[in-house]
Amino acid sequence: MAMPMQDEHPFKLRSFIDFVSTNPTVLNMPQLKYVKDFIEKFGGKVPEGEFKPEAGKCPFADENEKPAPSADPIVSDESAEDESTSEPESDVELDMEGVIEADSDPAQPMGDSGKTPTEEEIDQAGDLRAQAAGAYSEQKFDEAIGFYTKAIELNPGNALFHAKRGQAFLKLKKPNACIRDCDKALELNCDSAAAYKFRGRAHRLLGQFEEAAKDLRQACKLDFDEEADEWLREVTPNAKKIEQHRIKLERKQAERKMNDRKRAQRKAGKGQEDQPAAAGGEFPGAFGDPLAGFDVNGLLSNLKDPEVMAAAHDIMANPANISKYMSNPKIFNSIKKFFPGQFPACFADADPKAGGADNGAGASCDADGGAKAPNSSEPKAKKESPGYVDDGLD
Repeated sequence: MAMPMQDEHPFKLRSFIDFVSTNPTVLNMPQLKYVKDFIEKFGGKVPEGEFKPEAGKCPFADENEKPAPSADPIVSDESAEDESTSEPESDVELDMEGVIEADSDPAQPMGDSGKTPTEEEIDQAGDLRAQAAGAYSEQKFDEAIGFYTKAIELNPGNALFHAKRGQAFLKLKKPNACIRDCDKALELNCDSAAAYKFRGRAHRLLGQFEEAAKDLRQACKLDFDEEADEWLREVTPNAKKIEQHRIKLERKQAERKMNDRKRAQRKAGKGQEDQPAAAGGEFPGAFGDPLAGFDVNGLLSNLKDPEVMAAAHDIMANPANISKYMSNPKIFNSIKKFFPGQFPACFADADPKAGGADNGAGASCDADGGAKAPNSSEPKAKKESPGYVDDGLD
């Protein structure tokens, strides 16, 4: 069985004892209450007072360990990130001159899209279109809309009829009706420059500047028109402001998502770093509970004997000194009680009545209390009695 402490623990325990000797008030720390209780159990007295480590650093911490910052860096980073990504989204200052209230009239008739007009109907629709154009030129926009509607019923597949009726709706300040006609015109002919032009103007009247700029640019691309170009220059400043504002919001949203992911990764990393520290107990420092694995009840009971107590201190200072007490059954058995089931392998089966550590087992302990291989050149112990038990170390 291995000793219930790792190789470096005795040295750290010795450092702890040396420090407590010169700074006894450290035992008043809540984390070391069990050590203070142990000392007072045997009549010891811990001086009153509060221990104040130099520069606020734990005396047992790793020298390379950096002092804890005054604030949690994760919390600080989160605050900075939240401030940078949660700034109030200011409204864009737009020039709203010329924007009108949206119309809400019932949808105008669009004709039977499945109808195939005859040549006579096509001719009649052409005549109605001419009458509509005349009414429009006389600014009789309602009358013009009526003529275009009749022409659409005769020849519903003509995209220009819908676009021109949409133009008449614009004159009546009915942009939504215009947009419906232009949508139908573009459904029939996706390259209708007139439909893009009038729909772009309708969007401008509704204050939808980005949509207006997009349609008017497409109209000028298909068939350049001075009026369409003028309307495009009119909406471009507002459209650019809206576009830049939208890009800014999208960037902030992307940054917020990225910060959320980074924050989650940092929290996950911090949790992994805290796990080893938590496993080491509540004592702050480079090692955990130095007495972990000891039979505390047995320790308190057996150390009432001054001889056993002195031997225990000697062994705790240097585990190799246990060999000095192998011939003393009282001390040997008491020490074994301190380490139930985990007594050092080289002494676990030794018989204290055998007269020393050199009798019995073929292995011996090195300076660290561990087992070392037997020397093949040395003669093996001779079996002198029937009670001899082979310990398997030969």
